[in-house]
Amino acid sequence: MVKKFIKIFIIIEIVFLSNTLMASNIIYGPYFIPDEALKIINSYKNLNLKYFDNRIYFEDGQYIVFDDKIEKDHFSRVNNADINDMFYDKYDRNIQVPQYLSDPGRYRCEEFFNKIYGSTREEIKKNLVDIKIFDSYFRVTKINGVDKQILKVKEEVEKNEEYKKYFEGDSCAYNYRRIRGLDKLSAHSYGIAIDLNSNLSEYWAWSQREINENSRIIWENKVPLELVKIFEDNGFIWGGRWYHYDTMHFEYRPELFN
Repeated sequence: MVKKFIKIFIIIEIVFLSNTLMASNIIYGPYFIPDEALKIINSYKNLNLKYFDNRIYFEDGQYIVFDDKIEKDHFSRVNNADINDMFYDKYDRNIQVPQYLSDPGRYRCEEFFNKIYGSTREEIKKNLVDIKIFDSYFRVTKINGVDKQILKVKEEVEKNEEYKKYFEGDSCAYNYRRIRGLDKLSAHSYGIAIDLNSNLSEYWAWSQREINENSRIIWENKVPLELVKIFEDNGFIWGGRWYHYDTMHFEYRPELFN
């Protein structure tokens, strides 16, 4: 009788512990969660994401596989990243000239971004708002408070008239399109990225005659690091931190700063 009671007690304790861990987003296998999954959960708290059994769960019960366990080379991560791959390269604000093939933030899990920002042009557009910076307008999404972070950027950059020229010309934000050379959506498609004036920027593909991901590239930049800091302080990564540099590009990726 005592053994039966103890067995029932243990089962109850296991069920209680599992439910508690699930509610706290800290279960992996039976006991822990990968750091990268925790960074996703903590960076998008409004989504109430949970992690269990190698999956990121959303409030509606749908899920995305966290780690597909597929070994990938650089190009495969660029073209077909899972959530775990997004953290393959560490985003380091102290590094100016990136190492060969280090592209922190350039690996995006398209399934994840489709889920949180919209999987069609129509879904994305209904959440876009216009924000004026100096004399130019930028359309960004209000999902995950991206618009609020851009307003913080606006407040800081408009204190310095010297920055105005970077927000002129062909500077833009929302632009629903595929990435050149890849079969996946640009971050601009979700309204989470801003490109500054291209006449005052550098892009890796401009420095060579053809796009080759494995090419040896000489890093170039014209964007002041003080301006970069303003964006980074508000959760936007800079394409100038990539080996395949895109110095006009800023993209809301708070998970890479945690």
